[in-house]
Amino acid sequence: MNARSIDRRTLMKLLAAGTIASSVPAGVRTADASSGVPATAPAMTTRKVPRSGEALPVIGMGSSNTFDVGTAPTERAPLGQVLEGLVGAGGTVIDTSPMYGRAETVLGDLIRELGLRPRLWLATKVWTRGREAGEVQIEQSYARLGTDRLELLQIHNLLDWREHVPTIRALQESGKLRYSGITHYRADAHAELERVLGAERFDWLQVNYSLAEPEAATRLLPYCRDKGIAVMVNRPFADGALFERVRGKPLPPWAAELGCASWGQFFLRWIAAHPAVTCIIPATSKPRHMADNLAAGLAPLPDETQRERMRAYWASL
Repeated sequence: MNARSIDRRTLMKLLAAGTIASSVPAGVRTADASSGVPATAPAMTTRKVPRSGEALPVIGMGSSNTFDVGTAPTERAPLGQVLEGLVGAGGTVIDTSPMYGRAETVLGDLIRELGLRPRLWLATKVWTRGREAGEVQIEQSYARLGTDRLELLQIHNLLDWREHVPTIRALQESGKLRYSGITHYRADAHAELERVLGAERFDWLQVNYSLAEPEAATRLLPYCRDKGIAVMVNRPFADGALFERVRGKPLPPWAAELGCASWGQFFLRWIAAHPAVTCIIPATSKPRHMADNLAAGLAPLPDETQRERMRAYWASL
């Protein structure tokens, strides 16, 4: 077995059994021993942030509808396992928002309890009207996440974006924030996203993109690649619509040639293979799904010919 040949099912079994450390050969990524996760993990494909050259794992995680839970151990324990699985397999990127209920607070609590902050790359958003309200909300996000520095702060769904830019710039200048970004989740907002990216300098764009919602590839993704803007992909499964379409249907017989052992990997690897995509953030509250998602980043990504074959097969279903 080698780091490139570990498929989804194998990774899921290794994570579940806690045996990744003994099953992965020497020379792959080493995790933080103090984090409580396995000492070694399979290497994951990385992409560079254009404006800094920083390399990030192509598979991260979102927290919408998954980390909005209470304080009960039965609710939080699986989420702690999700975080440990992310880090144990070489992932770092976590995306959240004050829009996601208690997600920021739950993430902050679990990250602190598990000692994972040094291994994580945290992104959140501002989602309110008015500069002063935005400043207050951002301060709350830092406090809830238990950090004095964020990797990425995004203006959620472009809400009152002009008012939040000065606050974001001040945080960057102070060293409390590394990158700035904007987001949306609907194709009918893509033209406005492109307009805003042309009017103001942002380091990141977060946008919906999948086999079911491929519109971003028409203009936005090429624009970001040409302008040196990193891309974070949300809704990679189109809110479950992709799985509904393939329910009960087998993978194509040639999927194994592309390293795909599940439909989830098929969907994620098609996205990740686009050269403008920096990171994908599928959300889950289940450790086995976290492992399933992460495995999509392990093997060599499809080339353009293979990717077109995947798209055509999807269209034929």
